[in-house]
Amino acid sequence: MISPSLHPGPIRAAFEPRGRWAFGLTSRSVGLLLVGFLGLVPGFWEPRLAYSMLAWDLLLLLFALLDGLRLPAPRDLAATRTWSNAPALDSETEIELTLENHGRLIVECRLTDDLPTALVALPAPHRLTAFPRVPASLRYRIQPQERGDCETGWLYLRYRSGLGLAERWARAPLTQTVRVYPALRTGEEQQIFLARSRQIDLELRQARLRGLGRDFESLREYRQGDDLRDICWTASARRGSLITRQYQTERSQAVWIVLDCGRLMRSRVAAIRVAEKQFALKGHDFSRASDRAKSGGVLTPEGSFHDHQEIHSKLDYACTTAVALAQLALFSGDRVGLLAYGQGIQQRLLPGRGAAHLRQLIESLALVRAESGEADHLRATATLNRLQPRRSLILWVTDLAETAMRPEVIDGAVQLLRRHVLLFVAMAQPEVESIAQARPQNIDQMFRAAAAQEMAGRRELLLARLHEHGALTLDLNPAALTSSVLNQYLTVKERAMV
Repeated sequence: MISPSLHPGPIRAAFEPRGRWAFGLTSRSVGLLLVGFLGLVPGFWEPRLAYSMLAWDLLLLLFALLDGLRLPAPRDLAATRTWSNAPALDSETEIELTLENHGRLIVECRLTDDLPTALVALPAPHRLTAFPRVPASLRYRIQPQERGDCETGWLYLRYRSGLGLAERWARAPLTQTVRVYPALRTGEEQQIFLARSRQIDLELRQARLRGLGRDFESLREYRQGDDLRDICWTASARRGSLITRQYQTERSQAVWIVLDCGRLMRSRVAAIRVAEKQFALKGHDFSRASDRAKSGGVLTPEGSFHDHQEIHSKLDYACTTAVALAQLALFSGDRVGLLAYGQGIQQRLLPGRGAAHLRQLIESLALVRAESGEADHLRATATLNRLQPRRSLILWVTDLAETAMRPEVIDGAVQLLRRHVLLFVAMAQPEVESIAQARPQNIDQMFRAAAAQEMAGRRELLLARLHEHGALTLDLNPAALTSSVLNQYLTVKERAMV
């Protein structure tokens, strides 16, 4: 979970008039004015009775003017916007609007909070009754759709008295920068992975191999055949005999998360939100839900389906997986680093641990943006080899370009395998998989299915060749990405592959 300090802070501002003539008639006044035209009916028989319409309208306009003058001035009203939690993808955020009325009249208000499309598709009006000297509040929920920083707009207000003949228009500058974070997994979703991580840690402690790593374990007497570089000269001087350092396999490893931010990661995918905790155990996958998932169904923890899709870019799903892996790796005692790249390096964070480091990583992931050009994979490989000279686990989330030549990302992955353990994840396109598996009904569908099958076969061949070089490869749909990556990480920890 993220710290409450990541929440956008509350912002308060006084209202100001909307324009020079921030005053107008209400629909009630217009309706009553139209009623005055009924005075024209008796005017057909008696022309003098037609003046009753004019008298009615003048009297109504006078009452509307007096009603408008009774309303509090915009400067007598103030508003505050408060956020209940940090905005994140695939989660609702509650916003509270508080209106302070320093006038002497009860006013009926209609508020419109101008939020960007990254937070809400279309701003909706809200109604509120503000009593004098008593703050009035309302709450509404939004579900952000895009990561990164966005700028909120003004709060617009239309208010009237109980008589409702005239209204004033005002606005308050509640502009602030709000950061939308990647989707965050709840503690319940992480519980199975954390429990398995504890079990693996206990097993490794009981079977800790001495002499294979470089973590200091203990001191002992020198024995014939020990490496002279392992002699502890200070301890030898104190005891008067040679003392050797004894090492064990490292418990804290460096885990690098490498994210491709090129054009292939811009494609948007209607991924299915499957109840991942039902499939999080080792050896389980999402194949049981694949048939129903194609039709837009979602498997609930009880085993039933409901229709719900969430459309995000592949990079959004990759960032969600990165946050989940970082939380699990930090819990397991590892250090986590981040490298997000496109044509250049977008975000770079050296391996670290702790809550402050996790917060910095989440902040960096929120600012990652997919680019329109092809990513420079070899530049990212060179940067990573320079930043991490020692052996580490690397999660590389990317996609494979459909070219006649071998993709550049494969060459970069082979370079990393000379020194590191690589978990290479290629994000598949569910629509292409559906076309490849569908039974064609005509010639056009037959050619489409053949092309999709050729693309799938080429991906399998590229990943198989990369696997022959020693990489751990996964070709996944976005719905299965997070759970599969976490399971693979725990397998690497269990087998002490790093």
